[in-house]
Order: sequence, then structure tokens, then C-alpha cells
Amino acid sequence: MAVLNRSVLTINSGSSSIKASLFSADGGRRNFRYEHVYDQQEAFDQLLHDLAGEVPELVGHRFVHGGDISDPARRVDAVERSRLEQLIHLAPLHLPGNLLGLDLCLQRFDAPQVVCFDTAFHATMPELVKRLPIPNELGLHRFGFHGLNYAYIAKMLVWMLGDVAKKKVVVAHLGSGASLCLLENLKSVDTTMGYTPAGGIPMGTRSGDLDPGVMLELAKRYSPEELSDVVFHQMGLLALSSGESSQMNELLSSNSDNAKFAVDYFCRQVRAAIGGFAAKAGGIDALVFTGGIGEHSAEVREKICAPLDFLGFALDKAANYLGVNEIGLAGHKPVLIIQADEEVMIRNLCLSICP
Repeated sequence: MAVLNRSVLTINSGSSSIKASLFSADGGRRNFRYEHVYDQQEAFDQLLHDLAGEVPELVGHRFVHGGDISDPARRVDAVERSRLEQLIHLAPLHLPGNLLGLDLCLQRFDAPQVVCFDTAFHATMPELVKRLPIPNELGLHRFGFHGLNYAYIAKMLVWMLGDVAKKKVVVAHLGSGASLCLLENLKSVDTTMGYTPAGGIPMGTRSGDLDPGVMLELAKRYSPEELSDVVFHQMGLLALSSGESSQMNELLSSNSDNAKFAVDYFCRQVRAAIGGFAAKAGGIDALVFTGGIGEHSAEVREKICAPLDFLGFALDKAANYLGVNEIGLAGHKPVLIIQADEEVMIRNLCLSICP
């Protein structure tokens, strides 16, 4: 059994930001956020300063991709560090930052390091979902992402929804990266993202799913390096708004037609994903919003839910704009807002790997 009185530092090291939380042995928690990071070494030096001498006994890292394994977490040794290096092509927007954060922590902390994978939660998806309609010998399949937060949401649903939690629940993780997940019996049975975090619904700078013919045409116009940059940095809301912004809050505050178009397009695609899950599952019993946009944008939630009365969902307008946990209209199916918290899951996984 895991020993719970150990201090754990959790690290979510991205391409331009670092989020960290220190869970102390006495149950306390301190959160650290470093936005618009251009030099990760400086940011980690600042984190060391902000820790004010507190030294963690374990360090856990969020890794967007774990590759073709089902382990939710692994302790880092030389073999695992080498394996992670080979996965960069699967998530080039995220994994370089994840790896740099890991390496900097290996240098700065004399403590076991544990990597926790966003892909692992989706290992429960059936073969009917994992398979892609391409030759199987190519060895490519759907993974799914945002799994650490989906795992956290699943735990929260038990006490928020009771028996309904184990039914068919759609969770919309909406942020600069965005996906939806269909839960049954608190396990992932389908999700919108696919082989990489570029698939699914539109995101800040990623398009989501595209006609393969579009990619073939783009491949004629760009080198592989240029095309990778276009796919991960120049599509999505940024492209839909004709370059105005990739940030939903900026688009919502804009009066331009381009911004309105991008917001409407995004909400329509999220609705389509919810409807698609309902069709696949024969109905859904609850809807959850999480992630930066999902938690903070009442207008986006309203736009998404407005036509969903036929599925049994309607919002209480006042509750929605207050941003409370339960925003569904009385007499309809539950609609919830649950704040994302990957850090709690990372802490728990660290303690299970290194008891």
C-alpha cells in the first residue's frame, strides 16, 4: 500500500508554460504557475527559489504521450528516458518541453522521477475504437489524450452524480488543446483525438480532423518540417479567425466577423462530437465541461448546449454564468463544470509507483 505522508512535486512542463504543485507530507499544497516561458532553465531556477528550501521526496511529470503502452506511470531510468526520446514525433508540440522539464528536474532534485501518461487512461477503449481504417500492418492506431484529467473527472463523478456516474457520460476538455471523451462505467470507451494530439475537434492552433486529401495537397506545397509547423501552429482557431487569435477569450471579446466565425465553428464541432457519441452509445446521461475554456467560458457552454435539448440537456442560464458545479436546468439531465486537476492524479500515481 502506498505511503501517503511523502512530499511530491508535480510538473507540467509545456512549450511555453510550466505548472507545478508541491504536495507536502502534512497534506498541504502549493501551486506555482510560470506563463510565457521562453527559457525553461530560468523558469526552473525560479521554481527552486519559490520552493524556499522545500525538497520533494518524489517528482512526477505529466507526459502527453506514453507510446504504445498501457502503464499509467513509470519510474524514470536510463532505459525509460531513451524510450521517451523516441516518442517525440508523436507529439512534437508537447514532448520536447516535457522532456526538458524531466531533464532539468533530474539535475536539480535528488529524488525519484516518475512520468505519468495522458494516453494511458484510454487503454480501455475497445478495438472497434482503437483501429484506424488503414492497413493494420502499419502499426498505427488511435491513442487518445488528456487522460490524466479524464481520470480525475471520473473519480469526481462518483460523489457528484452517484449512480449516474457509471452510466454514459461525455466529458468535454476544452482548452488550447481540446478533446472529448465518452465514459462508461467510469472508463474511456471513445475519444475524439486519435494517433496524435492534432486530431479531433478544432483547437487553438490545431485543426482537428481533416480530409486526408487536404493533407496530401499540403504535402505538395510544404516540406515535412514546414508542414509540421503548419499542422501544429497555424491551424485551428487561429486560421478560422483569419489570423486574429488562437485564444478563445480574445475571440469572444472581439467584435470582428472573423472572431465570431471561429467561435461558432468551434462550438458547432463540439456539438457534433457530443451528438456523435450519443449516436454511438445510444444516448448519454450526463455532460461535463472542464479545461480552461470549458470551465471559464459561459458563452461557449451556452452556444454548445443551445441545440442539445433533444438529447435531454439544457442549461440554467443563471447557474451557467455563475460558473457553479451544476449548471443543468432542473428536470433535465446533469450538466457539470469540474475544474481540471491533473496534479492530483500525478501525485497519486507517484505514490503508487514509489510507495
